[in-house]
Amino acid sequence: MDPGDKISSQYRLSPQDSDRLKSIIQTHHTLGAVAPNTCTSLIAWSIDAPAHAVWPLALDFTNPRRYKPFIRKCHMREGNGGVGVRVWSRRDIEMLSGPPASTSMERVEILDDERRVVSFRIIGGDHGLCDYRSVTSVNEIIEGERKVATLVLESYAVQIPEGKTCEDTKVFVNTILKQNQEIVMASLKKEKNEGGNA
Repeated sequence: MDPGDKISSQYRLSPQDSDRLKSIIQTHHTLGAVAPNTCTSLIAWSIDAPAHAVWPLALDFTNPRRYKPFIRKCHMREGNGGVGVRVWSRRDIEMLSGPPASTSMERVEILDDERRVVSFRIIGGDHGLCDYRSVTSVNEIIEGERKVATLVLESYAVQIPEGKTCEDTKVFVNTILKQNQEIVMASLKKEKNEGGNA
């Protein structure tokens, strides 16, 4: 089954949202030719908030601690979090205990504020995610009785570690992404509650 059809069915998207989603998957989440011994995946998750509230969390390359609980600190090595003609933003990350890693060096590769698409690549560090590249798109959709929600799509390609299978690798990466999702949703819920009590 086509990934777009599967996601459209899972989230009961309108025909308009379904068509737009397929175009977004084809444009941004089809990772093209990947190296041998590499696995790819596309995950989707729905958030009960408009896209303009979700996008700043995904956009903020300079402060990943907002949604990645396993990061101790982040230092910008180059750039200000954006993508430039001559300077691509790069960050050095120091991990807390958790994933089998202590450091990661990452570079932002796509930052499209208008379409709400961001991509980064791991280019060094001490961890089990070699040749990792991720693309995230934040997509506003209509659910049920015309309720505005956000469907986040995250695709990635990563080298399968020696002695592991593609399924092992997906389980590992998806567990990390699920933790990130829970942080994002908790953060948005907190902001919504604080805004309602103001």
